[in-house]
Amino acid sequence: MGIPTVKRKVRSYLTETLHSLIDKLSPEEKLDCVMVVFIGETDLDYVNGVVASLEKEFSAEISSGLVEVIAPPASYYPDLTNLKETFGDSKERVRWRTKQNLDYCFLMMYAQKKGGYYIQLEDDIVVKQNYFSTIKNFALQLSSEDWMILEFSQLGFIGKMFQSPDITLIVEFIFMFYKEKPIDWLLDHILWVKVCNPEKDAKHCDRQKSNLRIRFRPSLFQHVGLHSSLAGKIQKLTDKDFLKPLLHKIHVNPPAEVSTTLKVYQGHALEKAYMGEDFFWAVTPVAGDYILLKFDKPVNIESLRKNSVELKKTCEMFCVALVGLNERYLFHSGNPEHPGDILVNTTIEVLPFKSEDLVLSKETKEKRLEDGYFRIGKFENGIAEGTVDPSLNPIAAVRLLVIQNSSVWAILNEVHIKKIPN
Repeated sequence: MGIPTVKRKVRSYLTETLHSLIDKLSPEEKLDCVMVVFIGETDLDYVNGVVASLEKEFSAEISSGLVEVIAPPASYYPDLTNLKETFGDSKERVRWRTKQNLDYCFLMMYAQKKGGYYIQLEDDIVVKQNYFSTIKNFALQLSSEDWMILEFSQLGFIGKMFQSPDITLIVEFIFMFYKEKPIDWLLDHILWVKVCNPEKDAKHCDRQKSNLRIRFRPSLFQHVGLHSSLAGKIQKLTDKDFLKPLLHKIHVNPPAEVSTTLKVYQGHALEKAYMGEDFFWAVTPVAGDYILLKFDKPVNIESLRKNSVELKKTCEMFCVALVGLNERYLFHSGNPEHPGDILVNTTIEVLPFKSEDLVLSKETKEKRLEDGYFRIGKFENGIAEGTVDPSLNPIAAVRLLVIQNSSVWAILNEVHIKKIPN
């Protein structure tokens, strides 16, 4: 965990931040991480003063190696007096954000070999209980090629996690453009360079970037500093997601284009549900409405090795899963706050990637629809579950089709499609 700190004219929040981070770690977790405090100043008297204060307050943590304190040599920084003013920022603000980019780079380069992951924090935050295990468990369920940035806060550069091998590319990119833009803008540009096609539209680009930049909700870090390190700047930034209860399940799903004819209520979009960022909430469904998950690449769904009873217990909302030799699916609608908003009179259909040469049983053939989909189940009491003929794999799309008008609204708060690793 990287924690940069610089001199603040009003007050420092560093001690409170470290206490929040350390006090919420178990003894085992303290053996599994390193907190690197980076003092971004070249005034040796100030640096030594901060070090002495930290040694007094956190002597045990420094002695054990949990906390390390570093500072750059004065020669690290280039001349920052004649920077070009851009984006309406004052000369002082441009200097502040430019130096901040350099501070981040130094800290990331130092921390790169300390662990398998690096998470960027700030010196004026508080954290949630069990934050470390939550972050670790979320990261370990992902394949390394599936992501570049995990976000555990929606604010700025707080709570952004990277895989250590990716830090080299990130630092090189920032060094090229550190004078031009703030760090969070540069991160977005890195993703654009990696995955966006200039011949495609902005919506396609955003979807491609979202596959590499995965947001965890609710936020695990909250910004508490009122006085910025930029002189005279008051920061009333708070993460509104920090105290929200979780009404949806979070999973990382295969890249897909999702769409629906259902009318979305209050921004609870299907895209957010698929990304594990929110639940999907729709106004009363009518016959012919559908939810469509169209995968970017054909997907073989992995068996989760759970029986349907276990899945019912663990799947609070909307869940796609396969179990056993014949893949089993489970969709669950409704949530604790609105248990009556469930899907009724709705079927589950899958589209095989290969429409020809399928070796199917007589029973499976009878489930084929005119448009090539196979109707494999339906909702009963807000739940749909059953088996899928393995010969239908790989799957190109999953469709939920409303076949009769409903008298209630519908919520889906979990989407889980676990693919077999390459």
